[in-house]
Amino acid sequence: MTNELSYFLGIDYPTWWFLIVGAVFSGYAILDGFDLGAGAWHLFFRKEESRRIALNAVGPVWDGNEVWLVIGGGALFAGFPVLYASLFSGMYIPFMLFLAFLIFRAVSIEFRSKEKMKWWTQMWDVAYTISSVMLAILLGVVLGNVLQGMPLDENHEFWGSWLSFLNPYALLVGVTTLSIFMVHGAIYLTMKTEGRLFVKVNRLLWWAIGFFIICFLVLSITTLIYLPHLSDRFFSDYWLFIVPVLMFLSIANIPRLVTKKKFVHAFLFSALTMSFALILVAIELYPVLLLSTSEVSNSITVYNAAASQKSLGIMLRIAAIGGPLVLAYTVFVYKTFWGKVKLDEMSY
Repeated sequence: MTNELSYFLGIDYPTWWFLIVGAVFSGYAILDGFDLGAGAWHLFFRKEESRRIALNAVGPVWDGNEVWLVIGGGALFAGFPVLYASLFSGMYIPFMLFLAFLIFRAVSIEFRSKEKMKWWTQMWDVAYTISSVMLAILLGVVLGNVLQGMPLDENHEFWGSWLSFLNPYALLVGVTTLSIFMVHGAIYLTMKTEGRLFVKVNRLLWWAIGFFIICFLVLSITTLIYLPHLSDRFFSDYWLFIVPVLMFLSIANIPRLVTKKKFVHAFLFSALTMSFALILVAIELYPVLLLSTSEVSNSITVYNAAASQKSLGIMLRIAAIGGPLVLAYTVFVYKTFWGKVKLDEMSY
């Protein structure tokens, strides 16, 4: 069945797997993006009750959202082991920092309300916010380095400086990632809160929108000037401009819908914005997965990084079965915990 579909659509196994990995990481960005964004706002809430409400807004879903990250990492390892090895060795420090902050965020959520001392809750509140902010920035830093490329030798091994990931462009992508997550998280909190907390979140949301638009414009201009190779495909195939146009329209729709207090629709368009951004990345890179800045011929592509055809075919069948199950579970969880947050004895 997979062979016939691939033949009919003219898509080979490595490209199919490229699309699947991209879709899974897009799902992770959308789902974990809003609870990372909500965590970034946590210290802006002064009252204990407000912080508990904000925490319980993401409480039932944050760990389930991280399942998409696990699936994405597994899919990357299974489908493109060469990329997995090169990327994780070259970006060892940011990935280890990401893992550490991921642990701290989970511990912060679970431990915060275990004791009633003020210093205890304050300590975990700070840890929760710092972890959420740093996770968002580190995701963007990794993406920024992938976009501009890394020095690779003929064996696709990273040979650059161990601190080379801390470059201006990658940090700019990191801050921009944080800004869209903060928009996404603030919109989510407006859907889950009411009363005075809702009013405050709504006010913070406008600050987040302004912050994101500034970051997005600066990043777009910087990319066009300093990384012109990323836009080459758009100027050779003009019909591809429909993607950035749709992305701009999606961004413009967010403040319009927030003004009309249609927060569910605004949330969908912030999710679409992230989806279009990652589609842009896929178009800009394909078939390259990781560009070699030292020698272009050393770049990692979907073909020289892919597992065997037989392995990809088997895994595609597994993904065709498991993917819808994970998606159905995610929909079920969100439908179950839909609505405004109400604190009770079981709350964090």
